[in-house]
Amino acid sequence: MNFVRNLTLRQLQIFVVAARHLSYARAAEELHLTPPAVSMQLKQLEDNVGLPLFERMGRGVALTGAGELLVHHALRILGEIKDAEASLHSLAGAESGQISVGLVSTAKYFMPRLLAKFAQAHPGIDVQFTVGNRAALLQKLQDNAIDLAVMGRIPVEIDAHGEPMAQHPYVLIAPADHPLRDARRFDMHELRRETFLLREEGSGSRRVAEEMFKNHLFTPARTISLGSNETIKQAVMAGMGISLLSLHTLPLELKTGEISLLDVIGTPVERTWYVVHMNAKRLLPAGMSFRNFLLEATAPALEQEFLRHLANVRLPAQG
Repeated sequence: MNFVRNLTLRQLQIFVVAARHLSYARAAEELHLTPPAVSMQLKQLEDNVGLPLFERMGRGVALTGAGELLVHHALRILGEIKDAEASLHSLAGAESGQISVGLVSTAKYFMPRLLAKFAQAHPGIDVQFTVGNRAALLQKLQDNAIDLAVMGRIPVEIDAHGEPMAQHPYVLIAPADHPLRDARRFDMHELRRETFLLREEGSGSRRVAEEMFKNHLFTPARTISLGSNETIKQAVMAGMGISLLSLHTLPLELKTGEISLLDVIGTPVERTWYVVHMNAKRLLPAGMSFRNFLLEATAPALEQEFLRHLANVRLPAQG
């Protein structure tokens, strides 16, 4: 199978976009092409590969086994080309270039403000970010599709390097009228009859909650799994139950008083935010500038916004 001499970078670019959307029409819209043009380029790529890359699924398409395999190679190839281009641009210094950053979903609540602050100070650097779950970001790091990732644990699954950039407290939240909203330093077993609202299996927030239960020898009366932080917050406000969530997901609800923080012994559960990149990744001046910014600016920014709320769940027991 000797197709390398015949394929083009344009075909790989179109293939990657179509694989992301699983729709020729949406790929054409993003690439400013017509759907027939996209279809023709992908047909030529399939002819060069000698295997089908997509299969029809109703009105959309799905990747075949060959397509799943090729998409990771295509991302790496395009990533290397992007790095080569950035290396050449870096000769102009750290004030120009492009950076791609992946965020776990919890980080999307505070990272845009930091990105805006960085962009204001470095207008020549284009920062692009994508939001995904932990598994998706690890794959993007391996595929060289992103330069950096912001997540709550250093990955041991891949050959990556993580640096701590801020504390990451998890807090127990309840409806604004919860009977224990004003109680101080009470035992978690006082919540034994509560329904706990948890993120889906495999999420970082769910893992933190399960570790908390284990450490307190605590078994909730009932748990309900929900698919996002936003859904959990709405459910808590509606009185469906209580939850352990990152404090950094709650700026609006705490400001409006729609959610209470419960002052349970052993909370906040302290974790850490990390900025991560592959060990094999050579960060260019623009990337190093952004990494350094995150390491210096994240902790002060989060403390300024959330420290007063933490004080409410760290008061000593009153006699």
